[in-house]
Amino acid sequence: MDILHYQQEFLKYLTSKNWVQEPKNLYEPVDYILQLGGKRIRPVLTLMSADIFGKDYQKALPAALSVEVFHNFTLVHDDIMDDAPLRRGKPTVHEKWDINTAILSGDAMLILAYQYFENYKPAVFQKLAKLFSKTALEVCDGQQLDVDFETRKDVTIDDYMNMIRLKTSVLVAAALKMGAIVAEANDENADLIYDFGLNLGLAFQLQDDYLDTFGDPETFGKQVGGDIIENKKTFLYLKALEVADADAKKKLKYLYRKKLKENSLKIIDVTRIFRIHDIPLLVTQEIESYTEKAFNTLSKMDVSASNKQKLKDFGLWLMNRTV
Repeated sequence: MDILHYQQEFLKYLTSKNWVQEPKNLYEPVDYILQLGGKRIRPVLTLMSADIFGKDYQKALPAALSVEVFHNFTLVHDDIMDDAPLRRGKPTVHEKWDINTAILSGDAMLILAYQYFENYKPAVFQKLAKLFSKTALEVCDGQQLDVDFETRKDVTIDDYMNMIRLKTSVLVAAALKMGAIVAEANDENADLIYDFGLNLGLAFQLQDDYLDTFGDPETFGKQVGGDIIENKKTFLYLKALEVADADAKKKLKYLYRKKLKENSLKIIDVTRIFRIHDIPLLVTQEIESYTEKAFNTLSKMDVSASNKQKLKDFGLWLMNRTV
Protein backbone atom coordinates (compact mmCIF):
# COMPACT_ATOMS: atom_id res chain seq x y z
CA MET A 1 0.00 0.00 0.00
CA ASP A 2 1.44 3.35 -0.97
CA ILE A 3 1.90 6.55 1.03
CA LEU A 4 -0.76 8.36 -1.00
CA HIS A 5 -3.37 5.80 0.04
CA TYR A 6 -2.57 6.28 3.76
CA GLN A 7 -2.72 10.04 3.27
CA GLN A 8 -6.12 9.85 1.58
CA GLU A 9 -7.54 7.49 4.20
CA PHE A 10 -6.28 9.72 6.99
CA LEU A 11 -7.69 12.86 5.35
CA LYS A 12 -11.06 11.15 4.92
CA TYR A 13 -11.03 10.35 8.65
CA LEU A 14 -9.85 13.86 9.57
CA THR A 15 -12.57 15.58 7.53
CA SER A 16 -15.23 13.26 8.94
CA LYS A 17 -14.68 14.90 12.33
CA ASN A 18 -16.79 17.91 13.15
CA TRP A 19 -14.18 20.21 14.69
CA VAL A 20 -16.27 23.36 14.95
CA GLN A 21 -18.39 23.21 18.10
CA GLU A 22 -19.45 25.89 20.53
CA PRO A 23 -17.79 28.17 21.50
CA LYS A 24 -16.78 28.70 17.86
CA ASN A 25 -13.88 31.00 18.75
CA LEU A 26 -12.22 28.07 20.50
CA TYR A 27 -12.76 25.44 17.80
CA GLU A 28 -12.56 27.39 14.52
CA PRO A 29 -8.77 27.90 14.93
CA VAL A 30 -8.44 24.13 15.59
CA ASP A 31 -10.29 23.39 12.35
CA TYR A 32 -8.23 26.03 10.52
CA ILE A 33 -4.79 24.69 11.48
CA LEU A 34 -5.82 21.07 10.86
CA GLN A 35 -7.08 21.91 7.36
CA LEU A 36 -3.92 23.84 6.38
CA GLY A 37 -2.51 20.78 4.68
CA GLY A 38 1.00 19.44 4.81
CA LYS A 39 2.04 15.88 3.98
CA ARG A 40 0.53 14.40 7.20
CA ILE A 41 3.82 12.56 7.70
CA ARG A 42 3.28 11.55 11.34
CA PRO A 43 -0.22 10.05 11.02
CA VAL A 44 0.85 8.24 7.83
CA LEU A 45 3.66 6.65 9.88
CA THR A 46 1.20 5.45 12.54
CA LEU A 47 -1.04 3.83 9.90
CA MET A 48 1.90 2.31 8.02
CA SER A 49 3.40 0.90 11.20
CA ALA A 50 0.13 -0.77 12.26
CA ASP A 51 -0.16 -2.23 8.75
CA ILE A 52 3.43 -3.52 8.78
CA PHE A 53 2.86 -5.30 12.09
CA GLY A 54 -0.20 -7.07 10.77
CA LYS A 55 -3.13 -5.00 12.02
CA ASP A 56 -5.85 -3.46 9.84
CA TYR A 57 -4.41 0.06 9.58
CA GLN A 58 -7.90 1.58 9.99
CA LYS A 59 -7.77 0.49 13.64
CA ALA A 60 -4.85 2.92 14.02
CA LEU A 61 -6.79 5.97 12.71
CA PRO A 62 -7.65 7.36 16.19
CA ALA A 63 -3.98 7.08 17.29
CA ALA A 64 -2.88 8.69 14.00
CA LEU A 65 -5.31 11.55 14.56
CA SER A 66 -3.99 12.01 18.07
CA VAL A 67 -0.44 12.39 16.71
CA GLU A 68 -1.56 14.91 14.08
CA VAL A 69 -3.63 16.99 16.51
CA PHE A 70 -0.73 17.08 18.98
CA HIS A 71 1.75 18.03 16.24
CA ASN A 72 -0.48 20.89 15.11
CA PHE A 73 -0.92 22.04 18.72
CA THR A 74 2.87 22.40 18.96
CA LEU A 75 2.87 24.40 15.71
CA VAL A 76 0.25 26.85 17.02
CA HIS A 77 2.27 27.51 20.18
CA ASP A 78 5.66 27.51 18.39
CA ASP A 79 4.37 30.12 15.95
CA ILE A 80 3.37 32.37 18.87
CA MET A 81 6.81 31.97 20.45
CA ASP A 82 8.57 32.61 17.12
CA ASP A 83 6.21 35.45 16.20
CA ALA A 84 5.85 33.70 12.83
CA PRO A 85 3.52 35.37 10.31
CA LEU A 86 3.03 32.35 8.02
CA ARG A 87 2.45 28.62 8.32
CA ARG A 88 2.28 26.62 5.06
CA GLY A 89 1.93 29.91 3.20
CA LYS A 90 -1.17 31.02 5.16
CA PRO A 91 -1.50 33.36 8.20
CA THR A 92 -0.64 31.65 11.49
CA VAL A 93 -3.45 31.16 14.03
CA HIS A 94 -2.33 34.03 16.30
CA GLU A 95 -2.14 36.34 13.25
CA LYS A 96 -5.56 35.35 11.93
CA TRP A 97 -7.20 35.55 15.38
CA ASP A 98 -5.08 36.79 18.30
CA ILE A 99 -2.53 35.43 20.78
CA ASN A 100 -5.02 34.58 23.53
CA THR A 101 -7.23 32.63 21.13
CA ALA A 102 -4.20 30.75 19.78
CA ILE A 103 -3.02 29.80 23.29
CA LEU A 104 -6.43 28.50 24.37
CA SER A 105 -7.18 26.68 21.11
CA GLY A 106 -3.75 25.06 21.37
CA ASP A 107 -4.54 23.94 24.92
CA ALA A 108 -7.81 22.40 23.69
CA MET A 109 -5.91 20.52 20.97
CA LEU A 110 -3.57 18.96 23.52
CA ILE A 111 -6.59 17.62 25.44
CA LEU A 112 -8.32 16.44 22.24
CA ALA A 113 -5.17 14.55 21.30
CA TYR A 114 -5.42 12.49 24.50
CA GLN A 115 -9.11 11.78 23.98
CA TYR A 116 -8.55 9.68 20.86
CA PHE A 117 -6.78 6.99 22.90
CA GLU A 118 -10.14 6.26 24.53
CA ASN A 119 -10.97 4.25 21.40
CA TYR A 120 -8.63 1.45 22.54
CA LYS A 121 -8.85 -1.34 25.10
CA PRO A 122 -7.23 -0.61 28.51
CA ALA A 123 -3.85 -2.34 27.89
CA VAL A 124 -3.32 -0.56 24.56
CA PHE A 125 -4.69 2.72 25.94
CA GLN A 126 -2.19 2.59 28.80
CA LYS A 127 0.81 1.98 26.52
CA LEU A 128 -0.27 4.73 24.11
CA ALA A 129 -0.90 7.24 26.91
CA LYS A 130 2.43 6.44 28.57
CA LEU A 131 4.39 6.92 25.33
CA PHE A 132 2.40 10.04 24.49
CA SER A 133 3.04 11.69 27.87
CA LYS A 134 6.76 10.95 27.67
CA THR A 135 6.91 12.29 24.09
CA ALA A 136 4.85 15.42 24.79
CA LEU A 137 7.12 16.35 27.69
CA GLU A 138 10.24 15.72 25.59
CA VAL A 139 8.86 18.02 22.89
CA CYS A 140 8.46 20.73 25.56
CA ASP A 141 12.05 20.06 26.72
CA GLY A 142 13.23 20.49 23.14
CA GLN A 143 11.29 23.69 22.65
CA GLN A 144 12.75 25.16 25.86
CA LEU A 145 16.29 24.24 24.80
CA ASP A 146 15.59 25.88 21.43
CA VAL A 147 14.61 29.08 23.25
CA ASP A 148 17.62 28.84 25.60
CA PHE A 149 19.99 28.49 22.64
CA GLU A 150 19.00 31.95 21.42
CA THR A 151 20.88 33.55 24.32
CA ARG A 152 23.53 30.88 24.96
CA LYS A 153 26.95 31.47 23.42
CA ASP A 154 28.33 27.98 24.02
CA VAL A 155 25.94 25.80 21.98
CA THR A 156 27.71 22.81 20.40
CA ILE A 157 26.61 20.61 17.51
CA ASP A 158 25.93 17.82 20.06
CA ASP A 159 23.70 20.19 22.04
CA TYR A 160 21.87 21.07 18.87
CA MET A 161 21.36 17.44 17.81
CA ASN A 162 19.97 16.66 21.27
CA MET A 163 17.58 19.61 21.01
CA ILE A 164 16.20 18.55 17.61
CA ARG A 165 15.96 14.94 18.80
CA LEU A 166 13.62 16.17 21.54
CA LYS A 167 11.81 18.85 19.59
CA THR A 168 11.20 16.92 16.37
CA SER A 169 12.49 13.34 16.22
CA VAL A 170 10.78 11.86 19.25
CA LEU A 171 7.36 12.64 17.75
CA VAL A 172 8.25 10.93 14.44
CA ALA A 173 9.53 7.95 16.45
CA ALA A 174 6.45 7.90 18.70
CA ALA A 175 4.12 8.03 15.67
CA LEU A 176 5.70 4.80 14.41
CA LYS A 177 5.72 3.13 17.81
CA MET A 178 2.04 3.98 18.32
CA GLY A 179 1.20 2.01 15.20
CA ALA A 180 3.19 -0.90 16.60
CA ILE A 181 1.34 -0.61 19.95
CA VAL A 182 -2.07 -0.60 18.24
CA ALA A 183 -0.97 -3.70 16.28
CA GLU A 184 0.21 -5.27 19.58
CA ALA A 185 3.67 -5.93 18.14
CA ASN A 186 6.30 -7.29 20.54
CA ASP A 187 8.40 -4.82 22.54
CA GLU A 188 11.57 -5.45 20.55
CA ASN A 189 9.91 -4.59 17.23
CA ALA A 190 8.17 -1.58 18.78
CA ASP A 191 11.53 -0.28 20.07
CA LEU A 192 13.29 -0.90 16.74
CA ILE A 193 10.68 1.01 14.77
CA TYR A 194 11.01 3.81 17.34
CA ASP A 195 14.79 3.94 16.69
CA PHE A 196 14.15 3.95 12.95
CA GLY A 197 11.88 6.98 13.43
CA LEU A 198 14.34 8.73 15.73
CA ASN A 199 17.13 8.70 13.14
CA LEU A 200 14.80 9.50 10.27
CA GLY A 201 13.44 12.41 12.33
CA LEU A 202 16.95 13.81 12.81
CA ALA A 203 17.59 13.58 9.06
CA PHE A 204 14.23 15.23 8.43
CA GLN A 205 14.94 18.16 10.76
CA LEU A 206 18.43 18.71 9.34
CA GLN A 207 16.85 18.80 5.92
CA ASP A 208 14.31 21.32 7.21
CA ASP A 209 17.22 23.50 8.41
CA TYR A 210 18.80 23.19 4.98
CA LEU A 211 15.56 24.11 3.20
CA ASP A 212 15.03 27.08 5.52
CA THR A 213 18.11 28.72 4.01
CA PHE A 214 18.47 27.07 0.61
CA GLY A 215 14.89 26.05 -0.21
CA ASP A 216 12.50 27.40 -2.82
CA PRO A 217 10.00 29.84 -1.22
CA GLU A 218 7.29 28.56 -3.61
CA THR A 219 7.48 24.98 -2.35
CA PHE A 220 8.83 25.41 1.18
CA GLY A 221 5.64 27.01 2.57
CA LYS A 222 7.53 29.00 5.18
CA GLN A 223 9.59 32.14 4.92
CA VAL A 224 13.01 31.21 3.52
CA GLY A 225 15.76 32.60 5.74
CA GLY A 226 13.52 32.51 8.82
CA ASP A 227 16.21 30.82 10.93
CA ILE A 228 18.74 33.49 9.93
CA ILE A 229 16.31 36.30 10.79
CA GLU A 230 15.66 34.66 14.17
CA ASN A 231 19.41 34.09 14.79
CA LYS A 232 18.71 30.38 15.29
CA LYS A 233 21.84 28.38 15.99
CA THR A 234 21.04 25.60 13.55
CA PHE A 235 23.41 22.90 12.34
CA LEU A 236 24.32 25.18 9.41
CA TYR A 237 25.39 28.04 11.68
CA LEU A 238 27.24 25.82 14.19
CA LYS A 239 29.05 23.90 11.44
CA ALA A 240 30.07 27.19 9.80
CA LEU A 241 31.56 28.37 13.11
CA GLU A 242 33.45 25.09 13.33
CA VAL A 243 34.99 25.23 9.83
CA ALA A 244 35.18 28.96 9.00
CA ASP A 245 38.29 31.11 9.17
CA ALA A 246 38.57 33.77 11.90
CA ASP A 247 37.16 36.63 9.79
CA ALA A 248 34.12 34.72 8.59
CA LYS A 249 33.48 33.45 12.12
CA LYS A 250 33.64 37.00 13.47
CA LYS A 251 31.28 38.28 10.78
CA LEU A 252 28.82 35.43 11.35
CA LYS A 253 28.72 36.05 15.11
CA TYR A 254 28.24 39.76 14.46
CA LEU A 255 25.34 39.13 12.06
CA TYR A 256 23.70 36.74 14.54
CA ARG A 257 23.70 39.40 17.27
CA LYS A 258 21.43 41.62 15.15
CA LYS A 259 17.66 41.78 15.19
CA LEU A 260 16.72 43.92 12.21
CA LYS A 261 13.54 45.30 10.69
CA GLU A 262 14.83 44.64 7.17
CA ASN A 263 16.72 41.34 6.80
CA SER A 264 17.34 40.78 3.10
CA LEU A 265 21.02 41.85 3.24
CA LYS A 266 21.63 39.81 6.39
CA ILE A 267 20.18 36.70 4.70
CA ILE A 268 22.41 37.27 1.63
CA ASP A 269 25.55 37.75 3.79
CA VAL A 270 24.95 34.68 5.98
CA THR A 271 24.01 32.49 3.01
CA ARG A 272 27.20 33.54 1.21
CA ILE A 273 29.34 32.59 4.24
CA PHE A 274 27.56 29.20 4.33
CA ARG A 275 28.19 28.59 0.63
CA ILE A 276 31.88 29.62 0.77
CA HIS A 277 32.45 27.07 3.56
CA ASP A 278 30.62 24.18 1.84
CA ILE A 279 27.87 24.10 4.44
CA PRO A 280 25.24 22.84 1.95
CA LEU A 281 27.46 19.81 1.22
CA LEU A 282 28.32 19.19 4.89
CA VAL A 283 24.69 19.28 6.01
CA THR A 284 23.68 17.01 3.11
CA GLN A 285 26.29 14.45 4.22
CA GLU A 286 24.89 14.59 7.75
CA ILE A 287 21.34 14.06 6.45
CA GLU A 288 22.52 11.00 4.49
CA SER A 289 24.32 9.62 7.55
CA TYR A 290 21.19 9.71 9.73
CA THR A 291 19.03 8.31 6.93
CA GLU A 292 21.51 5.41 6.66
CA LYS A 293 21.37 4.83 10.44
CA ALA A 294 17.59 4.63 10.19
CA PHE A 295 17.79 2.08 7.36
CA ASN A 296 20.32 -0.04 9.30
CA THR A 297 17.75 -0.51 12.09
CA LEU A 298 15.41 -2.23 9.64
CA SER A 299 17.71 -5.26 9.26
CA LYS A 300 17.08 -6.21 12.90
CA MET A 301 13.30 -5.90 12.63
CA ASP A 302 11.21 -9.06 12.60
CA VAL A 303 8.99 -8.22 9.62
CA SER A 304 8.91 -9.31 5.97
CA ALA A 305 11.40 -7.99 3.42
CA SER A 306 8.57 -6.23 1.56
CA ASN A 307 7.54 -4.41 4.76
CA LYS A 308 11.12 -3.34 5.41
CA GLN A 309 11.22 -2.02 1.85
CA LYS A 310 8.02 -0.10 2.53
CA LEU A 311 9.68 1.72 5.43
CA LYS A 312 12.78 2.33 3.36
CA ASP A 313 10.68 3.75 0.51
CA PHE A 314 8.98 6.06 2.98
CA GLY A 315 12.37 7.29 4.21
CA LEU A 316 13.52 7.93 0.64
CA TRP A 317 10.27 9.73 -0.19
CA LEU A 318 10.61 11.88 2.91
CA MET A 319 14.17 12.85 2.06
CA ASN A 320 13.25 13.76 -1.51
CA ARG A 321 11.38 16.92 -0.58
CA THR A 322 11.82 19.77 -3.05
CA VAL A 323 15.01 21.68 -2.27
